[in-house]
Amino acid sequence: MDTEASDRLLDRVRKLLAKAEGDGVTPPEAQALTAKAAELMAKYGIDRALLAADQPETDRPSSRVLDIDNPWARVKAHLLCGLGSALRCQCIMLASQGPGTRVHVFGYASDLERTDVLYTSVLIQMWHGLVSAQVPAWSSSPRAWRRSWLLGFATAVTSRVRAAEHGAAREATSRADDSGSRTAVVLADRATVIRSQVEQAYPVTHAARLTYSGTGYGAGYAQGQRADIGGSPLAGRRGRALTSAR
Repeated sequence: MDTEASDRLLDRVRKLLAKAEGDGVTPPEAQALTAKAAELMAKYGIDRALLAADQPETDRPSSRVLDIDNPWARVKAHLLCGLGSALRCQCIMLASQGPGTRVHVFGYASDLERTDVLYTSVLIQMWHGLVSAQVPAWSSSPRAWRRSWLLGFATAVTSRVRAAEHGAAREATSRADDSGSRTAVVLADRATVIRSQVEQAYPVTHAARLTYSGTGYGAGYAQGQRADIGGSPLAGRRGRALTSAR
């Protein structure tokens, strides 16, 4: 597959999601459309990886630093890092001098692009969902409830993306012919390259955890299960989140 064919595949993802978001689409239809979009997004990632194995100039390892502003900067960073990890990138959260959060994202260009599309789209969906979510009257802290809702949403979306990626990789690497072994080697080599870049840039790192005290996690998780996970028609109408980073 060449880059033009890969771009057509990514365009199919956006069209599927446009249908899923249309008026009159039933929930089962929307779920089927978004599931197909996630499957195609995962296939796109593998196709680009195999193309780059033959034509390295089409997909080079790279990195980007993203400044994430408040409100909820740490939660947004958590979403970005989760999606990036699911899409074969690695993220390092950096100390920020301002009120927000800074994240350094490492990955091949096509995987950074996929992370960009997903993060930008899912972020919009997350805000829309939070606005419509009703904080229970018995909640002692609406802010804590909303924060836990956001974390639940982010966790659900990341889990769905990771499952689609694992499924595509498992299918591609389990083929009986030589292509299965080649795909496994290509994906492993790419992971090694990115891991080496991260270790060279940040020899010492520490695992970061986000905790929550609110009770909205389950509601947010349920909403995240219904989110589009391959992009959005809105993505072409606004600045791209990662490509605008310094």
